Formats: sequence, C-alpha cells, structure tokens
Amino acid sequence: MLKGISPLLSPELLKVLDEMGHGDEIVFADANFPTVSTGKRIVRADGIGAVELLDAVLQLFPLDQYDEDHFVLMEVVPGDPVQTPIWDEYKAILNRYEPEAKVHTMERFAYYERAKEAYCVVATGETAQYANMILKKGVVR
Repeated sequence: MLKGISPLLSPELLKVLDEMGHGDEIVFADANFPTVSTGKRIVRADGIGAVELLDAVLQLFPLDQYDEDHFVLMEVVPGDPVQTPIWDEYKAILNRYEPEAKVHTMERFAYYERAKEAYCVVATGETAQYANMILKKGVVR
C-alpha cells in the first residue's frame, strides 16, 4: 500500500499512467465497450465504476492544457432515447481537479477509431451507457 493513492488504482494502471507521456491518450471504457478488439494495451478494472475511477485518476493525472480536446465522451447515437446522468458526475469531478477543462463529445464510430490509437484502454465495470471517456495526458506543472 502507498499513502495517498486510491486502492482503486491497481499497480498495472499506476504503471500505465506513469509511462504515458504528454499527448498520450487513455480510454476508460464502460462494460459494453469493445475493449479487446479496440485496445492495443488493456488494463482490467472489473467491478470498478467509471465515476470512482475517474476521481482516483484525476488526483494524479494532468490533462493536456494545450489541447481543448483532452476529455472526450462518446456522443449518444441520434434517436437513442438513453439518458446520460453519469456525464454530470464526470463534469463535477472534472471541475474539481481541472476547473478549466472542457468536455467534448465525438460521434460513436469516430470515437472507436480514436480509441484504437490510445496508449491504453481500461475496461471498467461501469454499466451506465455512454460512460466511455478518453483523457489526453498533459504535463505536471
């Protein structure tokens, strides 16, 4: 155990977060995301919700201050009646750690293509729909 680091962050995930450089991206995927067919590198976070994991990660992980497209959610497919209350939870956490950060959305298939280029895809246990997010790493200031 380490002091001040959430137990939700596995040694494998901590290693990935540390290895990533400025501009590298990481996907936090919900339970429906095609993680295995999308990710070059995969970290399992089974049973962990995306809200809790985002809160733990943003305590350690700076977002890219030079690229406004540093926090990206998958757009709801037009005509899909699903609601996305989890996005409000994400925005609250984002505002706590990165108050100047902006949330962007991306069309579903464009999102998948971008996710294929990510440094890592983290498979969470999140069951909310459209709960996927891409974070672009910045520099520690």
